[in-house]
Amino acid sequence: MEQEGKEVLIISTIIITLIVLFLIVLFTIFQRRKNQLLTEKAEEKKRFENEIAETQIEIREETLRNISWELHDNIGQLLTLAKIQLQNATPDNLNDISETITKSLNEIRSLSKLINPEFINNIKFKEAVALEIERFNRLKFIEASLTVTGEEKEIDQKHGIIMFRILQEFFSNTIKHARGSKLDVILNFKEDVLEITAKDNGVGFNIDEANNKGIGIQNIKTRVELINAKADLKSIPNKGTTLNIYYYIYTL
Repeated sequence: MEQEGKEVLIISTIIITLIVLFLIVLFTIFQRRKNQLLTEKAEEKKRFENEIAETQIEIREETLRNISWELHDNIGQLLTLAKIQLQNATPDNLNDISETITKSLNEIRSLSKLINPEFINNIKFKEAVALEIERFNRLKFIEASLTVTGEEKEIDQKHGIIMFRILQEFFSNTIKHARGSKLDVILNFKEDVLEITAKDNGVGFNIDEANNKGIGIQNIKTRVELINAKADLKSIPNKGTTLNIYYYIYTL
């Protein structure tokens, strides 16, 4: 009887020891996994913040290029015209001179919004897109339109920076290379997703060749992945290019 009691004690001790060891191993695995997830999350956050900083720099550089062009080719021409008009001023052309100077002042006011560093650092997505569209029409670069449908919802400011930069690149390509006459942008707010469509009627390109060359397309995909969005770029030679972005609002 005493022998059986010892055997039961030994077996119980072994079982308890195994359970304790199992729990220790399980806890160790859990901690390692937890630390790994925390490390991955920290790296992902760092990568996102780096991307945001890089995107802000790109927006700032693009904005400064636009400002430089407008100062030289647009406002510079207006002021030169005003100077010529003043040199040949008569009572009959005073209204023309006033109109030229007023137009110059309006152009400078428009530029002042973009020059303000706070605008770039605290850029609002819809406002930024609207300003770009207004600028294209004001300078007669292209016939551009912005349509907003659905109930507008607040967009994460950093996510908006990413999406605006993607659209900014699309706009730049449309104006510089696509040789189109129309640019349409649609912001369609649905219950849990913002559907963004940007399309032009330019020369288009072969999408398969562009994929093989990696012309900007991989950059778009990489950026939308950072904000849990999706992007689809379609283009048909001589029929234009369309970019669709699906931004899931409920992920905020």
